[in-house]
Amino acid sequence: MVTTRKIIGNKKRFAALVCILAVVAAVCLLYGAGDSSGIQFLKEEAWGNALIAFFAVFSCLSLTELAWRIILVLKYRPIPSVSDDQLPTCTIVVPAYNEGCQVFDTLKSLAASNYPRKKIQLIAVDDGSVDDTWEWIKQAKRTLALPVLTIRQPQNQGKRQALYDGFKKSTGTVLVTVDSDSMVEPDTLRNLLTPFVLNPDVGAVAGNVRVLNKDKGLLPRMLDIVFVFSFDFMRVSQSMVRTVTCTPGALSAYRKSAVMGVLDKWRNQTFLGRPANIGEDRAMTNMILRQGYDVVFQQNARVFTEVPVAYAQLCKMYLRWARSNVRETLAMTTFIFTRFRRGSMLGARINLVSDVLKLTVAQILFLISWGLILWHPAIFASKTIVGIVLGSSLSATIYAWKFGRTSSVLAFVYGFFFFTALTWIKPYALITPHHSRWLTRACPKVNTDTELHHPLSARQLT
Repeated sequence: MVTTRKIIGNKKRFAALVCILAVVAAVCLLYGAGDSSGIQFLKEEAWGNALIAFFAVFSCLSLTELAWRIILVLKYRPIPSVSDDQLPTCTIVVPAYNEGCQVFDTLKSLAASNYPRKKIQLIAVDDGSVDDTWEWIKQAKRTLALPVLTIRQPQNQGKRQALYDGFKKSTGTVLVTVDSDSMVEPDTLRNLLTPFVLNPDVGAVAGNVRVLNKDKGLLPRMLDIVFVFSFDFMRVSQSMVRTVTCTPGALSAYRKSAVMGVLDKWRNQTFLGRPANIGEDRAMTNMILRQGYDVVFQQNARVFTEVPVAYAQLCKMYLRWARSNVRETLAMTTFIFTRFRRGSMLGARINLVSDVLKLTVAQILFLISWGLILWHPAIFASKTIVGIVLGSSLSATIYAWKFGRTSSVLAFVYGFFFFTALTWIKPYALITPHHSRWLTRACPKVNTDTELHHPLSARQLT
């Protein structure tokens, strides 16, 4: 029997998908997607045919990759949790810097996990905060049912050092990292750690990151759609070939035996002679993969994390991620074409080639698109609009199908926002990958009247 709830859910999905199709159809009709004026115009130029061929080859490669990933996504299923007696012991490390009361909520959500208490070690590291973060950590130690091991750095030394100190105090066979501005669901930990039990080749597991503060404005709501695409599509497809390229700092788990052998190398990592203070999650992922381990994704291990609500902070976060991506993509090239593990390595190599193309060719095409628009806006602006709409339709469709929300049309808004306001980030990261400033670290204003709260409401969990 089909339940009423399922019928309503299907209707919502259908309505959301209709909205997406309506947007795509309207834009294509309005601007004449089939009009070949742009192609004819380029053919009149000496370099135009070369540009058309270049774009055609890249488009064919992109569509082939897209079809491959869609097939992988359709085959994916998250691994159900094993029983309590099978679950491994784990150490959860929560590094915090100027996080204020949010660190208490993070620790509280972890302490409420549906996981055997005797198998959890919870460590909170205050990385030299200058606000009241340490007081909230001590409050968690005093009041939470789960014991909290606290570490306080005398001064700010960076997230990597904070994690290192936590790892050195660990007693669990699996190491879990959770950002101090994130909240987990009760079953998150057991779902996250299950792959280690069932497959000895698994060296790391990436959690499923969603936006915690999406009620704080348009930008977080758009980023929630971006995160769903990044995790429920990209990381799902990467997981199917056992090569998730980045285990996110917000929620990841590592086999301790795989970490300890590279821990000092990871802490002391440099790039172009400078300490690598950013990208600790991507760096650890590479080091796990290099040892021949699988890195997979657990869709049912969800974490909700705060994201920027202002443009300037978003740019800083994206720039940090982009620089890390440049560094670690280069590092990945040093082993991915070797016999680095047992079994098929084709998927891992496709992932790397895809990343290289996105870092190079895709950025060239973005710059060319801007050049064509400025050169002849009457012809190329409409073509760019159609391209943005078509490119955004995939993330909109995925979000609509998963959640049945017409807010999925915000994927198109984000597409235009990204093209007009964020396309500079990756090219700039390509020429400044040696910069290692965190960029988004700041000391928020301390509110002495703040009461303990738990912002993970039922509405935010949906």
